[in-house]
Amino acid sequence: MDSHEDHGGTGRGPTPVEAFLSAIGACSAIDVLSILQKKHQKVISYRVEVDGTRPPEGEFPRPFHSIVVRHIVTGENIDPAAVARAVELSDKKYCSVVSTLRSTPTVTTEFKIESVALPA
Repeated sequence: MDSHEDHGGTGRGPTPVEAFLSAIGACSAIDVLSILQKKHQKVISYRVEVDGTRPPEGEFPRPFHSIVVRHIVTGENIDPAAVARAVELSDKKYCSVVSTLRSTPTVTTEFKIESVALPA
């Protein structure tokens, strides 16, 4: 992971917020594709887009107010009902990342200092 260049990063990796949105998309995508395969859907191409809305920069903290997960499925004779059901099952039953967001878990913060003796 990295940070934006204006925050001291190199811009060569995803930011933690980008990784967070990616985790939502990846979790859901794995579920949806697995379910569609079990429903014998001939998926040729699939992508998931995740968009989030946050307060403007400069306002802290900047939690997401809304997140949209968009599934784009391309294939031969794809059944819209099968896709709708696959998305619903992922969203409501299987995707642990989305489930965690909906359950508002308790988050605690801890720290630990480990001392090291430097050579003389």
